[in-house]
Amino acid sequence: MDIWQIAEWAAWIVSALLFAWMLFDFVKTDRSYSEAQLLSSREGVDDLFGETKKGG
Repeated sequence: MDIWQIAEWAAWIVSALLFAWMLFDFVKTDRSYSEAQLLSSREGVDDLFGETKKGG
């Protein structure tokens, strides 16, 4: 095997590890939070309750 074949195998291994990590994180997040909580955002709070002034 030359260096390019080793680099190709290493890239495939890294890609598979990243995919497994994303899949694990997806399952963990899906079990930890409800769908409503995941779809909500803090950005809409100002639209609902008006802007609040911070500080003095």
